[in-house]
Amino acid sequence: MTGMTALTDAQLLLRLRTRQLLLIRLLDVEHHLGRAAIALNISQPAATKLLQQAEETLGVRLFQRSARGMLPTTAGEVVVRYVRTLFSDFGIMREELAALTSGLKGHLRIGSVPGAVPSLVAPALIEYKRRHPNVQVGVIEDTSNVIVHLLERGEVDLVLGRLTDQHVAGGYDVSPLSEEALVVVVRQGHPLLAQSSVSLKELISANWIMQPPGAPQRTRLDAALREAGITRQLNITETSSTVLTTALLQISDMVAVMPTSLAAHYGRLGALRALPLNTPMRLPAISLITPAGRPLSAAAAHFAPLVRALAQEGLN
Repeated sequence: MTGMTALTDAQLLLRLRTRQLLLIRLLDVEHHLGRAAIALNISQPAATKLLQQAEETLGVRLFQRSARGMLPTTAGEVVVRYVRTLFSDFGIMREELAALTSGLKGHLRIGSVPGAVPSLVAPALIEYKRRHPNVQVGVIEDTSNVIVHLLERGEVDLVLGRLTDQHVAGGYDVSPLSEEALVVVVRQGHPLLAQSSVSLKELISANWIMQPPGAPQRTRLDAALREAGITRQLNITETSSTVLTTALLQISDMVAVMPTSLAAHYGRLGALRALPLNTPMRLPAISLITPAGRPLSAAAAHFAPLVRALAQEGLN
C-alpha cells in the first residue's frame, strides 16, 4: 500500500469518494461485506474494490476477516471513528438547515442514568415537547459506562450521567448538574425499617440487587463495603434495569442501592423506602456530557439549556 504522508489533506480528500466513506460506515455497522454492499446497492465485488481503493488511498488496511465478521484493524478503528463523526455532523447540518426554514424538527437522542430521570429528564422533556412538538425524541436509560460508550459511537446526542474510569475526560465537555447520596432501599414494610439505624455489616446476609461492575453506583457500593471491612462474597443479582430492581424489591426482602432522587421518586409512589443507613455514600455529580469540540445538533442544543435550568432550580 502506498503511504499518504506526501499528500495534503485536500489532495487526500479528493481521492476519497463518498461511496468509500459510506462503505466504511456500513461495515462498521454490519461487519459483513455482502450486507454492506446490499445496503449501498452495489455488488459485492464492487464493494471489495471500493474498500481496496480506500485502503490504498489511506495507506493502511482498514478491515480484516474474523470469526465475528469483518472487523476494523487498529488503523481502521481510527478511520471508523472519524467517519462516524463525519456522518453525524452531516446530519446535524441538515437538521439546522431544516430548522431555518420550517421550525425545529429532526431527532433528539438522549442517554440517561436512572437517577436523572425523575428530576431532570422527565420535566425537561415535558417542556421541550411543548416547545418543539415536531422533534422525535428517544431516551436510552442505562448505566453511565454504557451510555457514555453510546455517546462515543455517536448513537446518542448527549448524556446525563457520570464519566467513568473507562472514559477520558478530555474527550468530552462535562457540565456538573447535581450531586447526591446513594441510599439503600427496600419495600414498604420491610423488617429492617423497624430499626432506627442500620449498618452495612448487618446487611451481609441480605439478598442484594446491584448494577453490573463498572457502573458508578456499583463502584461506590463496592468501595463502601470494603471500607466497612466486608470481604465475604454476597448474594448478588446483577441488573441495570430500574424496573426489574423495583419489581424484585416489592415482592421480596431484597435490598438495593439508588440515588436519593430516584429513591424519593419511588417513595412518593409508595413503592420503596430508604433504610436509615449509618454509612453515608456520596456519588459523583450527574453531569451533562457532550463530545468535546463538536457542535450539538439543533434538537440537542435546545434541550441542554432546559436541563441546566432545572438543575439550577434544584440547587436554589
